[in-house]
Amino acid sequence: MASLSRRATLAALASTALPLPALAQQAWPARAIRVVVPFPPGQATDIMARLLAERLSERLGQSIVIDNRGGGASIPGMETIARAVPDGYTLGLASSGPLAINPAVISQLPYDVVKDFVPIALVFTTPLIAVAHPSLDIPDLAALVTRAKAAPGGIDYASGGPGSSLHLAAEAFAQAAGIRLTHIPYRGSAPAMADLIAGNVKLMFDSLAAALPHIRAGRVCALGVTSPARMPQVPEVPTVAEAANLPGFEAFGWAGLIAPANAPAPIVARLSEETLAIVRSPAIVARIEELGGAPASLPPDAFARFIQDEVRKWRSVAQAGNVRLD
Repeated sequence: MASLSRRATLAALASTALPLPALAQQAWPARAIRVVVPFPPGQATDIMARLLAERLSERLGQSIVIDNRGGGASIPGMETIARAVPDGYTLGLASSGPLAINPAVISQLPYDVVKDFVPIALVFTTPLIAVAHPSLDIPDLAALVTRAKAAPGGIDYASGGPGSSLHLAAEAFAQAAGIRLTHIPYRGSAPAMADLIAGNVKLMFDSLAAALPHIRAGRVCALGVTSPARMPQVPEVPTVAEAANLPGFEAFGWAGLIAPANAPAPIVARLSEETLAIVRSPAIVARIEELGGAPASLPPDAFARFIQDEVRKWRSVAQAGNVRLD
């Protein structure tokens, strides 16, 4: 009888112990969450990460800390995300640079975009815009293409550096238009824009957010946005596709929330649901547009396919233009 009673007690203890892992998982988040941003403070991805963190913190009931890991072509920051414990307490907000362009231009990356990360949600896109110094004296992109065909390599363009999104966007445009332009790389988009304003270079693809003040002040001329449709910030500026008669042309930056590989599926699902709700809210839509971007809400599976498509696109552009960073 005593033996039976003892077995019953042990069985009862075992049954109460079994659900503990499930209960622990359900308790997420039980402490602060870190979001690694592989850029310095102040860039578009960082600004968006802080905005998203504020709203996510309210929804999840825990503080969210932004951890900026800039430099090194975003590689140190991406490694930090990839090597983190996949428990839902380290996330990343990463952009097209480290997730799509780096794999296209760097052959020996210390992280694998497919194997090392779990996509959670695409958050926003950032269209680029082709701008020219007034002295170039061209009314539109069609005229630019005509002039470039007449004098191959005779028009130079600035970029924020070799292999940057600004460089590859201009390269993609030149390839699509069948023209040859001369690339003048700078250490960052700000000095490139400064030289464009000074007239030392004549053309540049820059982010809409960064170029907008200079366009409005008349320091540079807007020729076309690289988004699929015209942007509400500059509705008078045509898309590159329509201005240069290049149907289907698009090239834009973007950023989304990711986690280390093997992050628990229920946590990924919860984060995706909360993030997409935030991105679709009118207040956040307005703020993203203020920053020169466009809200873009994609759930995990669609975001994963989107990343793969972007890697293929930029790899094709990089190979055709012989763009390598190693």
